[in-house]
Amino acid sequence: MAQTGTIRGFVYNEDTGEPVIFTNVYLEGTSIGAATDVNGYYAITKIPSGEYNLMVTFLGFDTLKQILTVEANKIITKKLFLKKSSISLKMFNVSAEKQEAKTEVKMSVVKITPKEIKQIPTIGGEADIAQYLQVLPGVIFTGDQGGQLYIRGGSPIQNKVLLDGMIIYNPFHSIGLFSVFDTDIMRNADIYTGGFNAEYGGRISSVMDITTRDGNKKRYAGKVGLSTFGVKLLAEGPIFKAKEQGGSSSSFIFSAKHSYLDYTSKSTYKYKFDENGKLVPNPEGLPFGYTDLYGKMSFSGESGSKFNIFGFNFRDWVNWQLISDLSWNTWGLGGNFVLVPGNTPILVEGNFAYSQYDITLKESDLDPRFSAIDGFNLGFDFTYFIGDNEVKYGVEVLGFATDYEFFNALGQKNGDKQNTTELSGYLKYKWNFGKLILEPSFRLQYYASLNDYSPEPRFGFKYNVSDNFRVKLAAGMYSQNLISANSDRDVVNLFYGFLSGPDDLQDSISSKNGNIKERTHALQKANHAIVGFEVDLGRRINVNVEGYYKQFTQLTNLNRNKIFEDTPDNSNRPDVFKEDFIIETGDAYGVDFVLKYDYKQLYVWAVYSLGVVNRWDGIVEYHPIFDRRHNMNFLATYIFGKDHHWEASVRWNLGSGFPFRPTAGFYEKITFSEIGTPYETENGELGFSYGEINSKRLPYYHRLDATVKRKFYLSENSIIEANIGVTNAYNRQNIFFIDRFKNKRVDQLPILPSVGLNWRF
Repeated sequence: MAQTGTIRGFVYNEDTGEPVIFTNVYLEGTSIGAATDVNGYYAITKIPSGEYNLMVTFLGFDTLKQILTVEANKIITKKLFLKKSSISLKMFNVSAEKQEAKTEVKMSVVKITPKEIKQIPTIGGEADIAQYLQVLPGVIFTGDQGGQLYIRGGSPIQNKVLLDGMIIYNPFHSIGLFSVFDTDIMRNADIYTGGFNAEYGGRISSVMDITTRDGNKKRYAGKVGLSTFGVKLLAEGPIFKAKEQGGSSSSFIFSAKHSYLDYTSKSTYKYKFDENGKLVPNPEGLPFGYTDLYGKMSFSGESGSKFNIFGFNFRDWVNWQLISDLSWNTWGLGGNFVLVPGNTPILVEGNFAYSQYDITLKESDLDPRFSAIDGFNLGFDFTYFIGDNEVKYGVEVLGFATDYEFFNALGQKNGDKQNTTELSGYLKYKWNFGKLILEPSFRLQYYASLNDYSPEPRFGFKYNVSDNFRVKLAAGMYSQNLISANSDRDVVNLFYGFLSGPDDLQDSISSKNGNIKERTHALQKANHAIVGFEVDLGRRINVNVEGYYKQFTQLTNLNRNKIFEDTPDNSNRPDVFKEDFIIETGDAYGVDFVLKYDYKQLYVWAVYSLGVVNRWDGIVEYHPIFDRRHNMNFLATYIFGKDHHWEASVRWNLGSGFPFRPTAGFYEKITFSEIGTPYETENGELGFSYGEINSKRLPYYHRLDATVKRKFYLSENSIIEANIGVTNAYNRQNIFFIDRFKNKRVDQLPILPSVGLNWRF
């Protein structure tokens, strides 16, 4: 048993030098093999001495075979280069997806590549992950305008978004159809909707981990796109080429996106719904605009070790209904590396980054609000391969500063500036016992500014009942310090600022049954429990079902119950009526059903999610504004034509109504802005008497999007794609919110046709 060796290395696309991810590398005639990771890295350990035929089979590429001799206690490092297949094979091709389903827990995670994103109808001619996320199980978007992402009962501040290891504080533009990410430079995105292992920390609901690809190492290439929504430019190529296959090389990639919707919409999208649901002229058009820039340089060594350095600048602006101006700007610089030591089957990864984000909201009848956050993060990860088992551990350090400014009802300027540092370490072990896979992990999170730590055990499990049926579960404890500068009760969250978790919170917490307990920490915490199963109905259809429960044991929210200032004169008042922030508890539970069919030219994705979200603020229980009971998505893409140059796709979404707080009545409100206000003769303002918090429901939301594409091949590397699309195809009048002061209904976007043209060269 001790006389074994190791084969490791990377799998690359020979034409571009880009890693080929999630494909199987195996020894022919044996059950020994491994799948490549997001870097294209594979490691096959505990191989008995002897001669083997190393094989890689991947759809769209010629099968690769290479004879290798394995010696005891020796490590063979082998780079493999796949050639694109010159013929279209109709036979079955080995896929890593089925193998990964058997050997990975994969609980509440969806792995997304650009191929999947481009199968959804493209709005404005460009596929975008923001549109794809809306069809995932457990994911709720609150609207086409100012939409935010809510995942299985968690608010946006509880979602951790990573781009090449860097924390992104706002990944979505004010028009909820687009993200800051360019699909054409993405390599992979892992979306964890809950139950994620100890590799990730600092958030209590979900994780979105996005990696970008390297630039083309063999030739200069690019893409130019033009549509009624905006313009896009992509450029990539080698800085210096490898002198021989597998040698050292470097490359660059640059992407720019700019929306001119705020200008073109005045002529192309010049209508809106009025309060009666009719389309009327809208001279303002759609007041949304953004610019996204991203650049990256990659340096690769002969062993496969790699170093990347990257930077970005994302900007967004919107003039909402001529009454408010919102703008935000974020930029960052960072790097990451992959190191392959020469004498041990271990993979070392690391990242470092610094980023800054600021947002400003100016309103016609209110004083402006401002929020900013800037900080760094640094981490190292080590992966050790032991046959089919795997040990992964790492450390992370991050620090950030927050700045929040606002004006109260009396026009007094208030602010909050804080600095915080977090230290963490984790250990994950994956045991593979054939049909049984166990993945225990543990994370220790230390919040230095609060002098508090959080031990967080987590666990994953999968059992292969048969070749086509698998059961799985996951559980874990999670914590975070960052909070948002708004409330989960707010109807529209255009302004989304950030704050470090305050430590001057109420001293005690009351539960719904009347029990009172002492507050022991200032963190936000949650526990996850998820159970589910996967069924393969033949080789074409896969069904995944997951039931989840998230227990939010402590949340920090803006205190909407505050009526007294926190001064010595009010020391005898209850904390819940004088603190700026309040502690809440709650839970989220539900079940998600996913059906996927993928065969030849037809791809079908169907999702149904049933969910419930509750909150308790110490006084009243309520449902937050993103509590959507029922959510359905249907997506179908079909490739057709003599040479498969045509593609049609449709997506239909149905969602039950969000909760809202009704207006119970009106009265004349005297503000008493000055001492001695003559209330007998003073003219008051319009006051509202509210009903129970979020006790009513808005109407159902549903929308149909469709796209038709046609490709024209000018040469091997020059392709033009023309597309025609429509958003909200049957012009559904979906409600956004009700303006109480104007007694006016505000709707989501009406029908939006689009035309686009892309040239890839």
